[in-house]
Amino acid sequence: MPETPVLYVLNGPNLNLLGVREPHIYGRETLADVQALCEAAAGGAKVVFRQSNHEGELVDWIQEARTKATALVINPAAYSHTSVALLDALKALTIPVVECHLSNPAAREEFRRHSYVSLAATGIVSGFGAHSYELAVKAALRLARERSASPAR
Repeated sequence: MPETPVLYVLNGPNLNLLGVREPHIYGRETLADVQALCEAAAGGAKVVFRQSNHEGELVDWIQEARTKATALVINPAAYSHTSVALLDALKALTIPVVECHLSNPAAREEFRRHSYVSLAATGIVSGFGAHSYELAVKAALRLARERSASPAR
């Protein structure tokens, strides 16, 4: 693991509207609030925090993380349920991937209960609002540390 871990935190469509869009589901925190929470939770790790409403851009960033990141946290938002492209990009990673959701998709509409991204995720954190990100960041970095500390096989 590099001396300074690099954590990518990627956010999918409509997350730029956090705090405004359906606050009764997603909370009142803005995406800037979530970024600050992630940076604080990451300790000394460098956080690359990005959001896009475009699937291809998210794929490009996942591919970039292949060579630049120690771990990845992704809130794919609606792409969780539709994007085989994100799944395929994530399957090319060898770093820990933590899927993150503000709400609990399992407690929502039927179509939200399936996530393609989950098939490539090391773990999933959901249902804790913005706190989900803090938990996901800590989990991703811990998994990365554990992997770097284990002897090569």
